[in-house]
Amino acid sequence: MFKASPAFSFLILSFNDEMHIGRLLESIRPLGAEVFILDSGSTDNTLNVSLAHGATFQYHPFENHPKQWNKALHCFEITTPWIVALDADQVLSPELLNLLEHFDPDEDPDLNGIYFNRKNYYQGRWIRHGGYYPLYMLKMFRRSLGCSDLNENMDHRFLVPGKTIIWKRGYLIEENLKESKIQFWLDKHGRYSDLLAREEVDRMMKIRSQVLKPRLLGNPDERKAILKMLWWKLPRFLRPLLYFSYRMTIQCGFLDGRTGIIFHFLQGFWFRLIVDLKIEEILKAENIKPRKVSLPAEGIFIIKFLLSFFILYGFNILFIGLTTPDGIYVPGLEQHANYIQQWRAFTLQTTASLLDILGFRTKLTELSLRVIGFSGFKLVYSCLGYGIMSFFAAFVISYPKRLASRLYMLISGLMMIQATNIARLVLISIYWKPSCKNSWIDHHTMFNISIYLIVVIILYAWTNAKPNTNSHVEHNIKEEIQ
Repeated sequence: MFKASPAFSFLILSFNDEMHIGRLLESIRPLGAEVFILDSGSTDNTLNVSLAHGATFQYHPFENHPKQWNKALHCFEITTPWIVALDADQVLSPELLNLLEHFDPDEDPDLNGIYFNRKNYYQGRWIRHGGYYPLYMLKMFRRSLGCSDLNENMDHRFLVPGKTIIWKRGYLIEENLKESKIQFWLDKHGRYSDLLAREEVDRMMKIRSQVLKPRLLGNPDERKAILKMLWWKLPRFLRPLLYFSYRMTIQCGFLDGRTGIIFHFLQGFWFRLIVDLKIEEILKAENIKPRKVSLPAEGIFIIKFLLSFFILYGFNILFIGLTTPDGIYVPGLEQHANYIQQWRAFTLQTTASLLDILGFRTKLTELSLRVIGFSGFKLVYSCLGYGIMSFFAAFVISYPKRLASRLYMLISGLMMIQATNIARLVLISIYWKPSCKNSWIDHHTMFNISIYLIVVIILYAWTNAKPNTNSHVEHNIKEEIQ
């Protein structure tokens, strides 16, 4: 418990949240801070629950989240120097509660904002992958400096100038229990899609512009601004597929299980596709003809490359998950079609054979190899090189060259990568010292740097090789590019 009144107050938005508001207010009660709730017309017991916990309560009709938060910031007489802004379906984790309990406003006079980490739950399951964790949100800021970003209808954020920090250990636990019913989720995101479609059309017409300056080394919102700029330039109807594929493969969304995969599909594909459809409807209804942007050949290649990489890399990750007892285990695949296991066995056997030829005595297990009197290694999945192989294969498959040239490069390149990896394993079995593990660079990093450099040089030479002077060949290449 606080010995003195805290330097912050809680600001909360609510609407028909009787099943949420009580648990939130209970989670923040030990802090002894003032609570202000702006409601948008609840017809359930939200008001009574809030008043019973001593909260100050006001009403304002809802238009969108940025405007509602802007109203909340200005309609209450908040006197504390800091504000913690929360949604009704969030609660504090014990770690975050502890951070707030020990918050000293005088410790860093230059600090203006704090990002909280968030754990999001859907139908009782923590959505840990697909880009949903960690996820940092500016939730605490100086009352005199923080404002709501009114330039967007959706994807609300607070803005604050100057220095911000991230609290990574503590997190908000967010679960909207009303979303357990799929019809509620669909209706809610149907309304959200209207707002987001209108917003994007406004951006096409130059009515809106992004307030945040995109910065790769900036705060979480500034880094996200880079992705939003890319999103607005991607072709409509294709970008939902790209985004969903990215979440499911690179960001390992499939590891969230059946419930998580449904969530990623709904939020990452269905919702985005509905937005694109509504954008098209608005453009037709208002007779708006935005400037058409035709993708150059390079743009088409990049899209093909990304899709191919997501599919190849994601398939390997998915298969590992399906054949690992700790993952989404499918015994039949593990017993009869486990190409990953066969790949690892081939790599270990080949490495052992080469070492035997060189005169070394080896001890081989299902997962590891050791050279008697020297060193050895454990061949985990990440050592197989499926990442670089997926990258290489996706590039070659997508590049506009003759089929024969691509097949030759694909087969020879994959064999080269495998041979290089085996050579690496031979060398570390003889020369790598355990003491090197604490070095700033290990053999995995050295191999990745080396192999990617080799692959880039090979691909550069291949893409810049002059085609035969035969006009028929040149005609085929031009046709593939088109």
